[in-house]
Amino acid sequence: MSKLHHHHDLSEQFEEVFSGKKSDGEILSHAHAHAHEHHDSEHPHVHGGTQDYIAAVNAYRKTFPNKQQQIEQTPDPAVREMLLHMQELGIETVFDRFDAQQPQCNFGIAGVCCKNCFMGPCRITKKAPRGVCGADADLIGARNLLRHLAAGTASHGARGRASMLALKYASEGKAPIDIEGKEKILAEARTFGLETEGKDIKQLAGEIADILLEDLSRTVPGKHRTIYSHAPKERVATWEKAGIIPISPYHEVFESLHRTTTGTDGDWRNVMQQFLRTGVSFAWSSCLGSGIAMDCLYGLPHRSTSKVNLGALKKGWVNIAVHGHSPLLIREIVKIGQSDECQALAREAGASGIQFYGICCSGLSAMYRYGGVIPLSNAVGSELVLGTGALDLWVADVQDVFPTIMDVAKCFRTVVVTTSDSARLPEAEHYGFDHEHSNIGDIKNLAKKIVLRGIEAFKDRRDVPVKIPQYEVEAEMGFSVEWAGKHFDRGLRDLADALREGRIRGIVNLVGCNNPRLIYEKHILQAAEILLRNNILILTNGCASFALLKTGFCSNKALEYTGSELAAFCREHGNIPPVWHLGECLDNARASGFFNGISGALGIPIKSLPYAFISPEYSNEKGICAALAFRLLGMNSYHSVYAPTQGAPQVNEFMEHGTKSILGSEMVVNVDTVALAEGLVKDLNEKRMELGWK
Repeated sequence: MSKLHHHHDLSEQFEEVFSGKKSDGEILSHAHAHAHEHHDSEHPHVHGGTQDYIAAVNAYRKTFPNKQQQIEQTPDPAVREMLLHMQELGIETVFDRFDAQQPQCNFGIAGVCCKNCFMGPCRITKKAPRGVCGADADLIGARNLLRHLAAGTASHGARGRASMLALKYASEGKAPIDIEGKEKILAEARTFGLETEGKDIKQLAGEIADILLEDLSRTVPGKHRTIYSHAPKERVATWEKAGIIPISPYHEVFESLHRTTTGTDGDWRNVMQQFLRTGVSFAWSSCLGSGIAMDCLYGLPHRSTSKVNLGALKKGWVNIAVHGHSPLLIREIVKIGQSDECQALAREAGASGIQFYGICCSGLSAMYRYGGVIPLSNAVGSELVLGTGALDLWVADVQDVFPTIMDVAKCFRTVVVTTSDSARLPEAEHYGFDHEHSNIGDIKNLAKKIVLRGIEAFKDRRDVPVKIPQYEVEAEMGFSVEWAGKHFDRGLRDLADALREGRIRGIVNLVGCNNPRLIYEKHILQAAEILLRNNILILTNGCASFALLKTGFCSNKALEYTGSELAAFCREHGNIPPVWHLGECLDNARASGFFNGISGALGIPIKSLPYAFISPEYSNEKGICAALAFRLLGMNSYHSVYAPTQGAPQVNEFMEHGTKSILGSEMVVNVDTVALAEGLVKDLNEKRMELGWK
């Protein structure tokens, strides 16, 4: 496990890392030292040069499980049962396709395959240490990483833009959408420094929407208002000194793609500076800005309880699953589907009523705001949910919707509907907004058509066999900074005092998508068990949170295996769970709000506090963005999946340790998640010792 390094002067280190004052040889020597000191022989990682990475990648690949191991070891019995059921039916899942891809390409895993132009594709080997254009391993690795980050920034930014536009159109009367987040609008108006006297909620909502849209899409350089009004001043000063304050996500994604094209930016250090700059734009506009818009439009979370897992599926009901990340149309679908009118129509069709289920983030967002949406699975498990045969309608919007759900849906005659011009599926029906959102005024009619289509599907599917594994638990969700401000006698001050006194030993954000390179959901639970046992409060959201929801961690029953100090704190304050479910993946912004608010209450910078980010199973570009967002705050990130930089020694060293002197944080990787989590606990204890705390 890596140890925290001595913090040198920021400007001096920035100069060394980015301007090239340190020679390549010096950086490589430093890398060799780290490799020798911090990486075990069983899971070697490459720091010593491009010619050595193949052996490390081969060793890494040996840790990948096959489908049989997934069936034997995945912790959720409902998942095991459905994997066997799908196998008996001969229906392919993500785990079958992962096995079929083995052995995966060494060059792709290591990040030293380049296909940015048509002189290639090029791969880096002993024989060919440079691509056709002359790019070496570090330049190729840096460019690939930057493109991944740009894509993740665009992903959250694009779906956030839909909510920002909806907030604007609702404020202007162009869309028949209720503005439900009055409390949030007033709070944000104060934070942005808006004049509120004489203005109604709609007017303030419109002004906030304009700020968010301008920060998201600015092309002419100007002050990024969300960053300067919401980010900790210490962090803003750090980013200013490092030269990584962004213009806007639109510009930084544009610039990232520009500088990674053929023959443009040839200095990997400069590419990685853009990597950090784009990361700031992701965190404070694509993520936080989108979260602000959603809370202003749809309202704040409500702490609530729900049944979770496949056993909660109901026979004899019109069962509608909502899947994806865009809450705009989902919100109307759920509200209309829960209306007396539509429930009566369902009963007329012979059903007991209409029941909604959540797949991935759309379901989590709808659940904590409106209730009655039962969370079932993250994206990797979506095919298993369809394999129950219990779903009449599957509503898919954007992101983490695998195209193969269509194949499984056909087997059970489940109707699939898409709702976004950005995300079509072959042979799916489509009821959604056009590219310009010019038909947003028709949102209620669209939602009603979709609900009625679900009732029709129910009538057409009565003879479809259904298999529902009988596993369900009760879980709590809907935690937020605003909730904490009201729940605790002194708001975040109570949390700050508990952290300082050791009743809460540390606070960790445990998130991330799932990855078949690891046993499905097992590593999330391994990390959670170790953290709770060591009195560390867990915040969670998004795909990783489903594993915690389904296995009882998001319930006060988890206090039975929580350390005595944290358990006592939770019981004292209303018998709350030791894992706080904050919502969908975008709600990483809520976690940063907790970290920032408690830091402010203590008067201690985030980077000095016993905080951490852990994403054991991350699998996509948004996962890289999320990890970087918290490292930009000065918190270490911990992972059981390697970043695609193993073949680029200097970039790999920069990713793991080079940001310590710039941001105050590092990236720690260990495929042994138990050792990873134990090392995280040790690092948090060292932070406490540095502060002179228990």
